[in-house]
Order: sequence, then structure tokens, then C-alpha cells
Amino acid sequence: MIDLVVSQGRVADRAARMIEGAARTARALEDRYGVRGDFVGEPAPAVVDDWTESLPQAEDTLVGLRRAVEASFRAGNVPVMIANTCSASLATLPVVAREHPDAVVLYIDAHGDFNTPQTTDSGYLGGMVLSAACGLWDSGHGSGLRPERAVLVGTRDIDAPERALLDEAGVRVIPPAEATAANVLAAVGGARVWVHIDWDVLDPAYLPADYVVPDGMSPAQIRAILAAIPPERLVGVEVAEFNAPLDDEAVAEGVATILDVLAPVFEARAGSR
Repeated sequence: MIDLVVSQGRVADRAARMIEGAARTARALEDRYGVRGDFVGEPAPAVVDDWTESLPQAEDTLVGLRRAVEASFRAGNVPVMIANTCSASLATLPVVAREHPDAVVLYIDAHGDFNTPQTTDSGYLGGMVLSAACGLWDSGHGSGLRPERAVLVGTRDIDAPERALLDEAGVRVIPPAEATAANVLAAVGGARVWVHIDWDVLDPAYLPADYVVPDGMSPAQIRAILAAIPPERLVGVEVAEFNAPLDDEAVAEGVATILDVLAPVFEARAGSR
């Protein structure tokens, strides 16, 4: 059974329509699959601020997301989180590491998100998510993910200091051209899997996201990866960073793309709620 968790509080949002993008995606999933979303957090305006400001502001939302995912795991269900930003994963990845310590985290993202407070140039909290989960710095929301259990997929925009940290930690990287279902499954081996998707991993032609990077993956590539993971080995999914356009038709097209990518997850489970 799927538990739909929806992040609606600001978690370091710098673009104004990220919360709306998560809400529109979640409502579409509710309508298509008859699920009921657990909407967490109160929306707040986007601000270009430093992580030292955005992290404490997001406290209540992050705690709420953590509790929702914990409850889903306790119930023996599969959480699917629709988030506004990757920063929301500060709440989820430590829970995955604790509850499923041998699971592989497929981090499907244009960026490594492996900077630390010492290496970041932008000060953006979302650029330090995976490193926090791996214990390189203390976000206050836990860690425990072993770096060798993380696989970056479709990643192509990595800062030089970040690359050094990734290499030292032993995080594997599969670039877009090599991100086939077969290659990803080979990297996973026989392990269970948690999937993180930042929509900026796609080529910008497919979907409006924050921090877009050219030469990305296609929706079909990601769908093929999700379809190839045996349902009994998928412990959960989180997606983030759909920057909803102001035009309703464009929003509908973006949501349709997202729902098509996620279809293998939902269609494999008749008991979604």
C-alpha cells in the first residue's frame, strides 16, 4: 500500500512555485489513483536566503515529514513523498537509513547535493542534503546513510570540492548517458531501494524545475528505471523541484509528465491509499 506524503511548508524554497508544483502533482495522483495525501506544513513565500536561516525555518515541516514517513514504514507501507524541494529529504533519508540500513538510495538528480557548510558557494540548503544524510555535517535531523549505499544517477553538475568529497566517501555516480535500467540495477545488486528524484535531472525541455542543467535524462529513462525495480524491493520514493508554471496548460503538461514517470510505482500496487 502507498502512503502519499506531501510537503507544503517552505524548505529553503528560492522559487515561488515549488510548493504549488508539489500540491498540483499530489492532487493529480489523488484523482488518478484514489490515494489520500497527507499534506504537511504551511506554505510560506520563497526567499533567497542562506541555509543557516532556511534550516531553522523548516523545522516544523521537516519534523512532520519525518513522522509521516516513520508512520508509513511502521504500517508496512510504501511512502511516496511529493516535495517542493530536495531539502525536504533531510527528514526522510535518515529514516530510510535507520529502518532499511541495507537499502540503496538511488539519488536521481542533476546535482550531487554533497556540499557541506564548509564547501558551499551558494549557501543553498538543497545542495547539502545527501552529505547531511551521510553524516558529513549535522543538519539536526539525523544521518546514518552509508555513502557506499548511495548511487547518484543522471548527475552532471558537481562542484570541484563536492567531487572530492564524493570520491573520498565512495559515492557512485552514473552519468545521464549511462543511466539505463540495466546499469542502475547492476549498481543496486539485490538490495532494496529508496528512490529520490529531483526533476532537474531531466533535460530542461521536458519539465520546468529549479536549477536546471542541460543535457539531462528523459522521462522514459526514469520510468524504465522505476519499472525495472521489483515492487517488493522498492521501499519508497520521493520527488521534488517541480517549479509549476503560471500557465495552467503548462502545469497540466508538467504534471502529466510526472504521473507518467511514476506510473510503474502506483500501478504495481492496487492497494494505494
